[in-house]
Amino acid sequence: MPSVTLRIVARTVLFTASCITLSASAALSAWGADAATDFPSKPIRMVVPAQTAGLPDLMARLIGPKLYEAWKQPVVVENRAGAGGIIGTEIVAKAVADGYTLILVSGNAHTAKPAVQPRLPYDTLKDFAGITVTATSAYALVVTPTLSAKSLQELVALTKASPGQLNFASAGVGTGTHFAAELFNELTGIKAVHVAYRGIPEALTDTVAGRAQFFMAPLASAVPLVRDGKLRMLAVSKHMAGFGEGIPTFAESGVRGYDWDGWTGLLAPAKTPRTIINKLNREVSRILGLRDVKERMSALGVDTVPTTPAQLDKLIADQVALTTNIARKIGIKAE
Repeated sequence: MPSVTLRIVARTVLFTASCITLSASAALSAWGADAATDFPSKPIRMVVPAQTAGLPDLMARLIGPKLYEAWKQPVVVENRAGAGGIIGTEIVAKAVADGYTLILVSGNAHTAKPAVQPRLPYDTLKDFAGITVTATSAYALVVTPTLSAKSLQELVALTKASPGQLNFASAGVGTGTHFAAELFNELTGIKAVHVAYRGIPEALTDTVAGRAQFFMAPLASAVPLVRDGKLRMLAVSKHMAGFGEGIPTFAESGVRGYDWDGWTGLLAPAKTPRTIINKLNREVSRILGLRDVKERMSALGVDTVPTTPAQLDKLIADQVALTTNIARKIGIKAE
């Protein structure tokens, strides 16, 4: 009889535990639904882990007022560029996951960090939930006008004929411009010498002067110098209306598999309720589709084509894998 009694007690405990688990799940689901219904009921904090005037900052300050118009809650944009953006990113990773603390990142910088700095105070893949891509733009390979190469294939041939003799500029070790060039080098098999600068303006200046022979630049940054004849554009990662007209893509120039664009994305802490993530996605996607927003960004060489949260999560995972692979092959480490 004692064994029968024990089985009955065990079954009772299991049943009670199951009921508690189901009740907890139901409560969490109900809380998520209620949270989305009431959201937002107070100001939203949007962290930009970069200086003002860059594309992430521009997108945050464009989206913020539009969200206020729709929801009547202020969106406070906070620039936290310390430690290359790591400080601002950590703040959001460890924030309360209720939708009131968000981060708008430069995708290339965000996904390159774990490739070159493996001991980050957060996990790029596990600590964030994607909301949507907010902007995309092309990269362009530009060369100093004194270089004899007039096409991408001529540049590849010239570099292969003189391995280690040509320099390429970047905006710094482990930046998007660095990885953009290293991916090109990997796909074409060329060996050029990397010269790291403190930022895009410095890299452009030395490419114009010929101290660096080529630079993989964000398209909009390079176009004014190309139009003035100070740089020659050989290829773009994708065609953008009004920018780089007549310039072939890398694929059209014979470099298959080159897939590297600039982009920005809006993220939340990982455990933010899915209902709130979806509500933010719907509203920000609507804003990115507004005519005045699209026209303003198009004039800067930027597309505003939103994604689903799942698409952004996949983009981040894919690019982290790509940059990690390149960093290991080349030996790229943070300075």
